Amino acid sequence: MNTLKWLIFAVGLTTSLVANAETRLAISEFELNDVTALPGTPAEIKRTAALKPMLEQALAEYGGYRIAAIADSQAAASSPGYWFTYDEAAVALARQSGADWVVVNRHSKPSFLFSYLMSHLINVQTGQRVAGFSIEMKGTHETVTRHGIAALAKKITEVIADYRQP
Repeated sequence: MNTLKWLIFAVGLTTSLVANAETRLAISEFELNDVTALPGTPAEIKRTAALKPMLEQALAEYGGYRIAAIADSQAAASSPGYWFTYDEAAVALARQSGADWVVVNRHSKPSFLFSYLMSHLINVQTGQRVAGFSIEMKGTHETVTRHGIAALAKKITEVIADYRQP
């Protein structure tokens, strides 16, 4: 019986990964919103710049998604927080790349002790924001950052899977 359970699990996982491979995600850069007493340190800017590639890798590996290349969303923004606030602008940017979904990101740092990965998941076809995520990261070392990105990728994958359910 145990073999049957594993076989069912493997078939389900394979089916899910094949379906996800057809799904294209556009992922914005993480905008740093650092409101600490010493904002925008070189270390924090470097850490924030590494978040998008980490998320792309986690979503490709964990969810099996194809990642759609988009223009540098932060350079194209007219003001800080623009993409995070205006879903229609993010959708327009994602449509140019042929993406099915767009993930708009912000790295919010209210303290030296913790920060948040904040993301919106938007269905490009409908223009609807389907979910918002906030992942708390306590500390700044790479292990904490990678754990936060993995948690975010898992949540994004779960919401997209639920969205597909009839």
